[in-house]
Amino acid sequence: MSLKPFIENVKPEFEKALKFLEGELAKIRTSRATPALVEDVEVDAFGQKFTLKQLASISAPQTNQLIIQPWDGSYIQPIEQAILKAGLGMSAAVDKDLIRLSLPTLTEEYRNSLVKILNQKAEETHQTMRHLREEAWKKIQGAEKAKTLTEDDKFKGKDELQKLIDEYGKKVKELVDRKSKEVA
Repeated sequence: MSLKPFIENVKPEFEKALKFLEGELAKIRTSRATPALVEDVEVDAFGQKFTLKQLASISAPQTNQLIIQPWDGSYIQPIEQAILKAGLGMSAAVDKDLIRLSLPTLTEEYRNSLVKILNQKAEETHQTMRHLREEAWKKIQGAEKAKTLTEDDKFKGKDELQKLIDEYGKKVKELVDRKSKEVA
């Protein structure tokens, strides 16, 4: 048996963890308004839950402002309530058939708390990746015990897994560093 399947099976899981981190970081507010800040806010409309992006278009005409244009005027009030309930720290103003969200300027204290959150999310991703590595390592060890892998392949596998951890660790660090610069 080859070592390749063990490594190839864990790599897509690392990619998923990285993509999840990217999505989580997009939701963290920086000094610029982006639709990602509000697009996943759950809106209770007509007895059902929808994400904001399902009910409206969201644009950022200015760096500190978002415009939400519901597909239907009857969504305005539920959207406004959902945004206020989400506690995003934005002020919402209804202007006929759209909602304007204004982002306050970031304080130094708030920036520091955002950096802590970024580091927390990075650590969660590192933990997920370490867990995935451990699972793959157990499978490799099991294959070696079952005599389907050689002892040399087992140690090559350990080295390959460590290379993956290092490679994806760098990617996580780059993502977090980039986002930290946006926050600062």
